[in-house]
Amino acid sequence: MLYRWDGTAWTRDDTFPGAGEPGRLGKVQFVGEEVWVFHQREGAGEVLRRSAGGWSVVPLPQTLWTYQDFTAVPGAAWVVGEDDTGLKVLHHDGSGWTAQSVPDGVLYLMGITARTATDAWAWADTRTGTTVLRRDGNGWRDVPAPPGSVYGPHILAADDVWAAGATDSGAAVSHWDGQAWRQTIVDGFPRSAVGSVLAVSSTEVWAGGTAGFVGGRPGRPIPPLLVRWDGREWNRVAVPTDFGSVSSLAPTASGAPVRVAVARSQKWGPPGGNPPLVPGPDFLVWDGRSFTEYSEPAVAGEGDSRVLRLTPVPGTATVWSVGRADGPEGTFAPRILRFG
Repeated sequence: MLYRWDGTAWTRDDTFPGAGEPGRLGKVQFVGEEVWVFHQREGAGEVLRRSAGGWSVVPLPQTLWTYQDFTAVPGAAWVVGEDDTGLKVLHHDGSGWTAQSVPDGVLYLMGITARTATDAWAWADTRTGTTVLRRDGNGWRDVPAPPGSVYGPHILAADDVWAAGATDSGAAVSHWDGQAWRQTIVDGFPRSAVGSVLAVSSTEVWAGGTAGFVGGRPGRPIPPLLVRWDGREWNRVAVPTDFGSVSSLAPTASGAPVRVAVARSQKWGPPGGNPPLVPGPDFLVWDGRSFTEYSEPAVAGEGDSRVLRLTPVPGTATVWSVGRADGPEGTFAPRILRFG
């Protein structure tokens, strides 16, 4: 499902092709005046494209077994996944799709992002561990990777890249200065990890994920983790929910405050209450001092969102959230929210 925030409330957009069918929605990307969203339905992938005239579909040149990630900027888009022949990187140059090759030894691309049509970054598994790839107009090449797992780089400039991750020592954030990575453990508790990072500037960086835990029953709720870099040190930021995962971060129109998505958000209910946990806020907006809480709209016949990914419309108060929710009879339903 797709929802949009208008600065006051979330509204559901159910006008996109395939909205009433089982499927999965990936990232939302703003390309000029258009909205591009990756959509998987009935095993096939496609890109949904929303312009002033409404929604249209950009079909992929082939069907993949898995669709791992998608990104788009003016003049270029990429879809990464696998088929029966192995890893596939599909590139759209504004008029059509072509396949791109990656360095030998890359087994699996976990994600991809881009700053411009000639500056794209990906993170991948290789025979020797995690690596980072960069495409600068002359093909994909290896960039030395920081230790541990790497997720979701945020690119401010070619020499100012921030990446979320996890190591045996805890949750980590790494910074690329154009020559080397510098990694900082932002939460040293066992099993903590950050999977999303937002760099507003070199002195205002946020990262979110899940806090660590030791022991407990399988499937137990896990606390969220949100940390902030102020140019000198990393500090943990308290969030008004007890369990869940900070799954996405996005700036507001002014740039400095942030919006936070918390998947599977839950709070402790009143003492002695049944059930002991109650729903928590799905979205948070930071004003520099505290959070304002928002919940996603209820949809008849469907459960809460499992995945929430935020993408702001540049220069406006609008933000989109794309992911998937629990559907009927064990299925998943694509979900798109629009705020603004």
